[in-house]
Amino acid sequence: MLQRVTIFKRRPLEPAIKTAIILVNLGTPDSPDPSAIKRYLAEFLSDQRVVNLPRSVWMPILHGIILKVRPKRLAHNYQMIWGTHDGPIRNITAALTRRVGRHFARKYPERDLSFYTAMTYGNPSLRAVMTLAESEGCDEFLIIPLYPQYAGATTGAVFDKMVAATTGRIIPNLRFVSEYHDHPKYIHALAKSVETYNDSIAHGAHLLFSFHGIPMSQSNAGDPYAEQCVTTAERVAHALGLKQDQWSVSFQSKFGPAPWLEPATIDQMKAFPAAGKKDLLVICPGFSVDCLETIEEIRVENQTAFMEAGGTSFQYIKALNATRDHVALMIALIEERLFERELRGAPQNTNKFQQV
Repeated sequence: MLQRVTIFKRRPLEPAIKTAIILVNLGTPDSPDPSAIKRYLAEFLSDQRVVNLPRSVWMPILHGIILKVRPKRLAHNYQMIWGTHDGPIRNITAALTRRVGRHFARKYPERDLSFYTAMTYGNPSLRAVMTLAESEGCDEFLIIPLYPQYAGATTGAVFDKMVAATTGRIIPNLRFVSEYHDHPKYIHALAKSVETYNDSIAHGAHLLFSFHGIPMSQSNAGDPYAEQCVTTAERVAHALGLKQDQWSVSFQSKFGPAPWLEPATIDQMKAFPAAGKKDLLVICPGFSVDCLETIEEIRVENQTAFMEAGGTSFQYIKALNATRDHVALMIALIEERLFERELRGAPQNTNKFQQV
């Protein structure tokens, strides 16, 4: 007669896990001068996730025309937004990371967590930050691209950089946040930022959600970005109790001759006044922190176009930046990924022995 034998095997002491939490933004030149801008653009625009034309076609255009002309044109814009020591995208992202890190240090002192800021392009690179974290003993990574809506050109590019940075013999435990376009705390944070302007809305101001655009070729290939942008806007409008005619969606920052998502923000600026929308509020939910595309493109270029077309009032609603509500959103994303068992109320296994 066969007997089932239960064997108890002593579980070896498990080493403590040290987790690196890395907030990743797009990036910025190292300084607002043409040579630094050229280096940054060369890396950014060489990524096939960003420009998916055949290399034989695109690279001669990039190096033969764009990198010879565009850095000088952009230098003035970068100089206008540059802070005392650094560009806003790196400054604000670092401030957000510090505030999130301080929260976890206070609330979870028993957890071995380290917080870092990285950029998809430029410095500090994701590879350099992951290498630093490994040298400081981190063996688990949670990567959070600060792009609420998924696009291959943004979140996908971060994923590529993460994979490229983990080509060693031992692959660490990796966790990755691919999007959070309809997360309740994200929608709440956006709605709170708009509520400051409730008086303007009550007096007829139109709310425009301006998202960064992508080429139609990427959207047609199955990229969910456009749908997620619309969903974000719908959820925020619903939270604010807005009617359909009180808000709309557009896409900014078109680059190159190929078709991009429409309607274009700059075209809307020129059309709104003639359609009776002369008081305008603009929010850019796809930008986690303010940068060149919000400070210069929206507040200067697009505001000028709107006012010249007959607009009477233009107000830009700042990005979430390092505000309390943005910190709360990051905390929720991290807790949901790292503390899943605790949040679900699952029992913790504290036994010293493991049944096999």
